[in-house]
Amino acid sequence: MQADSFGDTANAFLDLVRRIEPDQWDLPGLGEWSVRDLVGHTSRAISTLELYLTDDAPATVTVPSAEQYYLRVFDGHTDNAAVAARGRAAGWELGDAAAARIAESLSRVRTLLAEQPADRTVAIGSLAIPLAEYLRTREFELVVHGLDLAHCTGIPIAIPPAALTGATVLAAGVAAQRGRAEELLFALTGRDALPDDFTIF
Repeated sequence: MQADSFGDTANAFLDLVRRIEPDQWDLPGLGEWSVRDLVGHTSRAISTLELYLTDDAPATVTVPSAEQYYLRVFDGHTDNAAVAARGRAAGWELGDAAAARIAESLSRVRTLLAEQPADRTVAIGSLAIPLAEYLRTREFELVVHGLDLAHCTGIPIAIPPAALTGATVLAAGVAAQRGRAEELLFALTGRDALPDDFTIF
């Protein structure tokens, strides 16, 4: 069940956050973010879900899949400065008890998820997506940024194998729908290297 997989992946992220040392929070994280900023950004995969689940469900789906969600969100008009600022703000809002705050949010989200019907949809701005598909995107964020955090802190993260597989499948699907399947297949089968600027976003 996608909700269980999301919860297990969120727990892996939370376990890493609990092991961040006090002197690591201001270390470089990802791009312009510090470790604290990156934790804040990643925690939004949990906290924003809590907000969306308390809103009314949209009647009509406009984005049917996680792959299509990423195509719509990263359509060349993403405000990267705003994304960075939200990450920093979220990091500072977590304060000195980041792990405890994330754990509380995750507990509330898991309770909400258990109450949702199988066909639940959620509204993300002007987009409406099936909850199960949106959870795939939140799990993807937790996987990728969990790995980012493990890399920059040196703290290992035990991401569930199924979540790693799911994130890889989602990334490959987005690449294919962007017309880059051939490049990816050639790289995965050892025929050619990916271009330096290759990204699914």
